[in-house]
Amino acid sequence: MKTADPQTQRKILNRLKRARGQLDAVINAVESGGSCRDVVTQLSAVSTALDRAGFVIIASAMKYCIDNPEAAEQDEELNVEELEKLFLSLS
Repeated sequence: MKTADPQTQRKILNRLKRARGQLDAVINAVESGGSCRDVVTQLSAVSTALDRAGFVIIASAMKYCIDNPEAAEQDEELNVEELEKLFLSLS
């Protein structure tokens, strides 16, 4: 991601790796006949982790746009309408 500083990128990667671990737990629970409650609880955790990663990505892009307005104007993915659309896709 070109708009994320190294610390933010690490935070995003940590959230995604946590979600991957939780998804592995969901798969294992389904394969081993785990309880419905455990599966749904883990699915909820996966969903939350992915949403939070998405929000951090969008927040990073917004911060980049504020800090670098000239560069952001040149990038089609960083226009206000596109960021708004991405943000709303997560809600």
